[in-house]
Amino acid sequence: MAERVMETNGVQLCTEAFGDRSDPPILLIMGTGASMLWWEEGFCRMLAEGGRFVIRYDHRDTGRSVTYEPGRPGYTGADLVGDAVGVLDAHGIPAAHVVGVSAGGAFAQLLGLDHADRVLSLILISTSCAVSGNRELPPPSEEFMRFVSSAELDWSQTASVIDYLVDYSRVLAGGRRPFDEAAVRDLVRRDVERAHDFAAVQNHDVLPDGRPSQQPLSSIAVPTLVIHGTADPMFPFEHGEALAEEIPGARLLALEDAGHGVDRADWETIAQAVVAHTVADGQG
Repeated sequence: MAERVMETNGVQLCTEAFGDRSDPPILLIMGTGASMLWWEEGFCRMLAEGGRFVIRYDHRDTGRSVTYEPGRPGYTGADLVGDAVGVLDAHGIPAAHVVGVSAGGAFAQLLGLDHADRVLSLILISTSCAVSGNRELPPPSEEFMRFVSSAELDWSQTASVIDYLVDYSRVLAGGRRPFDEAAVRDLVRRDVERAHDFAAVQNHDVLPDGRPSQQPLSSIAVPTLVIHGTADPMFPFEHGEALAEEIPGARLLALEDAGHGVDRADWETIAQAVVAHTVADGQG
C-alpha cells in the first residue's frame, strides 16, 4: 500500500501499511529522531508474508508527518504515545500487537500501561524500562558517550547531516559485526531527502515527558517479548534483562553481538519471533 497522510489527534501523520487487513495487526513504533523508514520495507514485508497486517508511521517532526519549528515542538512525549493510539484509530483498528524499538519501546510500554485495551501484545526491542524502578542499570558505553559529546553537525548542510547519522549508526551497531556503510548511507540519504524539514527532528531532544504513567511495569498484563542485542552501546544488555524481569511473564530473546536497533542480519530472527509471539492470543 502507498503512504497515506492521515488526520489524527489534530495533526497529520504519515503512515504506510503492508499485508492483508484481515490478518492480525502489528503497529511498529520507531524511536525518537527516526522516521518510519528505519522500519525498512524488506522487514515490514517479511512480517506481512508471515500473515500479519503491518503499520509503520512517521513520528511528528520526522518524514512526511507534521513538522514544527526547530526548538519549538509544541508537543510532549505523551503526545507521541497518544499518536500511536491515533494511528490505530485512523486505520480503524481497535487493538494491535505493538512492536517498539529504542524510545519506541518505551512508548509501547506506556501504551501497555495506560491504553491496555488497545494492546494485544508487546515486543520491546533495544529499549529500557519506561517507568523507573529501584535497580541501577549500566550507562551507555564509553564509545557511545564520546561520540555524542564530540561529534560536530551542521544542520544547514545535508552532507554534514548524512555523515553524522552514518557515523552515529556505526556507533550504535556495537562494533562486533561488519558495518554495511553503503546500505546505511543510502537509508540515511533517503530519510533526509524525504523529510519536510529534517532539522526539525532536533525537537525530539527537548521534549518534556508530558503525563508520565503512574503505574508500575508489573501491571502490564499482555504477553511481552523483549529482544535485545548483547553489544547494545546505548542500553547495555542488562537493560533488556531488567525489562524482562519487571514485566510479568515476559520472555527475553538475546541477539548475540547485535547492537542497538533492527539490523538486517537479524531480520529473519526478529520477524520469526514476532510472528510466533503474535499468535499467543490464539490469532494467526
